[in-house]
Amino acid sequence: MKLIILDRDGVINEDSEEYIKSPEEWTPIPGSLQAITDLNQSGYRVVIVTNQSGLARGLFDIDALNAIHQKMQNELGKIGGHIDGIFFCPHGPKARCNCRKPKPGLLLQASQRFFSDNTGIISIGDSLRDLQAADNFGVRHIHVLTGNGVKTKEMISHRNDVPVYDNLYSAVQELLNN
Repeated sequence: MKLIILDRDGVINEDSEEYIKSPEEWTPIPGSLQAITDLNQSGYRVVIVTNQSGLARGLFDIDALNAIHQKMQNELGKIGGHIDGIFFCPHGPKARCNCRKPKPGLLLQASQRFFSDNTGIISIGDSLRDLQAADNFGVRHIHVLTGNGVKTKEMISHRNDVPVYDNLYSAVQELLNN
């Protein structure tokens, strides 16, 4: 089974230093929903792996997070797409959990849920912790320049093994056309 693991904020939707706290604040990056739909139609399972420390910080609650994810699924459904699973870390940055990226716990959960070994998994993200989580789990990573991507690109410029694309849509088109 082909499995794609996507970060959420800055990859699928616009990111905010103030956190995405409600469905009204969730805005897809142009082309991202079409990219997910294209992956679905090409036989990929698409999951989200995301740190959501706003929960631990009390900025929003689980109902708000679920409503954000429902809005995303609804918008995808309008164009024939869907997310197969959403895995999130609710802990703050100082927590010693295994689920907060750059640790690989959420990637492990996703691979176990979908019975996928590491060889077929691709991770797509915009931040250094996404790349580090992919490295820690032993999967291929693709970097996008949306969200924190431009800033992160400088930190990973020494990595010739990490392809870089303008956004999720362009990354997916290249993946599907090769």
